[in-house]
Amino acid sequence: MTDDTLNVRAEEARSQLVYELISGASGLCLAVFMWGHMVLVGSILFGARGFDWLAGGLEDYYIAQPTVIFIIVLFLVHAVFASRKIPAQLRERKQMIRLARDLRESGSSRPVPGSDYVPFRPHVESMLWIWQVRTGMVILVLGSFHLVLLGLDVFTPMFGMHRGIESATTLARVSGGLWPLYAVLLLCVEFHAGVGLYRLAVKWGVGARLSRAALWKIEHVLFWIILGLGILTLVVLAGWLDPPLAFLLEAAP
Repeated sequence: MTDDTLNVRAEEARSQLVYELISGASGLCLAVFMWGHMVLVGSILFGARGFDWLAGGLEDYYIAQPTVIFIIVLFLVHAVFASRKIPAQLRERKQMIRLARDLRESGSSRPVPGSDYVPFRPHVESMLWIWQVRTGMVILVLGSFHLVLLGLDVFTPMFGMHRGIESATTLARVSGGLWPLYAVLLLCVEFHAGVGLYRLAVKWGVGARLSRAALWKIEHVLFWIILGLGILTLVVLAGWLDPPLAFLLEAAP
């Protein structure tokens, strides 16, 4: 192996490391933001008054505007660098589909009596990666749509009575027919973010003192807590349930 070949491979390895660092750091920031975003949107559980008070405060103090711009840029950066793992060619996509099918079917295999055949056991990490790629592709489409709507709400009065996020517009939008889109986006985002943080901790040794089983349990707890809050929030936004905590603000001046 020549020196030129070694230099090329070393340069490629350094590039891949930089790509992984950017992809991981941007994914971590987006995951933390999405959990915080879920809590903020959950203010609708206190009723329209609580939602408008929080949204108005973030806009009046110019927190919402730069945050929206930053998240849009971060979303695009993460999409570009993480898309390296998405099969680009039809042949690669077929291989991923075949791998997913083999992993799924291997779990039903049974040892053959009198034979040396040992059934292949599904590799959980591989299945997580496959579904993370799939949910990432969904998020790329639906998340872009949501960010466009969010940007229009924050910077223009196109959909509401005034510029900014308001409960009336949000409730009308979700209850008017967009709740299935947000339901799919909610599930994909929570799975993608939860699994991404788990794989990030394993990859970079963040949880070196914890076993993978412990990290997996922590991820499960966070996933179900945030998903439960998201489902409850979506049900209220869709108009199927009155805000359960609205009574806390009824007596407020």
